Amino acid sequence: MSKMKYSGVEWIGNIPAVWKTNKIKNMANVYTGNSISDDDKGLYEDSEDSFPYIATKDINIINNNIDYENGMYTKKKDKKFKVAFAGDTLLCIEGGSAGKKIARINQNVSFVNKLCCFHTNIMNSNYLYYSIMSESFAEPFRQNIFGLIGGVGQSVLKQFNICVPNIKEQKLIADFLDEKIDIIDGIICDLNNQIEILCKYKKQLISEAVTKGLNKKVSIKDSGIEWIGSIPEHWDIKLIKNICSLKGRIGWEGLTKDEYISEGPILITGINFDNGSIDWNSCEHVSEWRYNQAKSIQIKNKDLLITKDGTVGKVAIVKDCPEKVTLNSGVLLLRPLNNEYIEKYLYYVLLSNEFWHWFEIENIGNTTIIHLYQNRFAKFKLALPPIDEQKEIVNYLDIKCSEIEEILNSKIKQKEQMEQYKKSVIYEYVTGKKRVEGAEELYG
Repeated sequence: MSKMKYSGVEWIGNIPAVWKTNKIKNMANVYTGNSISDDDKGLYEDSEDSFPYIATKDINIINNNIDYENGMYTKKKDKKFKVAFAGDTLLCIEGGSAGKKIARINQNVSFVNKLCCFHTNIMNSNYLYYSIMSESFAEPFRQNIFGLIGGVGQSVLKQFNICVPNIKEQKLIADFLDEKIDIIDGIICDLNNQIEILCKYKKQLISEAVTKGLNKKVSIKDSGIEWIGSIPEHWDIKLIKNICSLKGRIGWEGLTKDEYISEGPILITGINFDNGSIDWNSCEHVSEWRYNQAKSIQIKNKDLLITKDGTVGKVAIVKDCPEKVTLNSGVLLLRPLNNEYIEKYLYYVLLSNEFWHWFEIENIGNTTIIHLYQNRFAKFKLALPPIDEQKEIVNYLDIKCSEIEEILNSKIKQKEQMEQYKKSVIYEYVTGKKRVEGAEELYG
């Protein structure tokens, strides 16, 4: 067992006595990239005279790979673009992916200003990459996030401490982790593929049921609607605005997070949706005045909700509703007009390919942030069977989807366990809690 000493850094803890800690600024050059103008996009082609231009979206958050062939390049001689060199580490330091998207590059690139490069000539670059991947780096990163968008400045990053074994052990650790993490990533990738297949199967099952029904012997007709296709002959096609009311909040008249209070009427936002229900414990609270601003969206049991901003298309049916609940502007409320449908049936329609195919058609050519616009949604057409048949379809889907969800949850749990294991392995080895075989012999 290695002799240990306290590192002096809370999130690093004890390290081998022969190791040191040092600030990143003393071990690496740390710098952000440059934004690229719309005029520059697509201007340069892949050639010996250009660098691939890497944006945050080009980094895969699951396996940390980079899409180098994204179609964007900068001229090597254009000095306004900073360069990250093969072996360097890129880290997203701003926005929703801040601290989460990390990649080790294998060729020289230029890169966006939301990415930060770590370049070293005095450390093993692969060891530095794993140090930045470690929870010993992630923890101070989380503690230092600031601003409305959320990020950590490069001047703050430079003050972070990392563990510094000798250069030979750095290579030993990096080589060991390359092999170990590659195996773990392979398992995570396989689980992701299984999860994706199950999700597609579930959506296809739902789609078949809400457009074709359960009785395969009935006569079929062409619906005349691109996103629906053929349907049972006795089914109707309905505009959603003719079977239900669509209610949403038009703006918040200056509401900010500063107005959230510890108790009072509950506010539902997009982040409170949880597998078809609302997680009441995650909701914020607002004042009585804010609650009473829009009585048409005061929520009750059996209400059907769909998100129209942020992550569009999350759906939930309200149950166990507290006394006073309202919505923010990113959620839309659907209520029946003439009892032509049951809520759970429409819930499944909104999860189906029938809805998503329509949504994709509506957003063709839209390169800006995607929204579910209320006025357009009102024109969504859906296949609608008689009420008795809706009930049969809902009962069938409840059973089938429950079976799929059980398997899905198991796979998701396995994936989360592997991701946690990956974090722990990296942390243990870059902080010296565990040593690679032969490491102690490197110190004489």
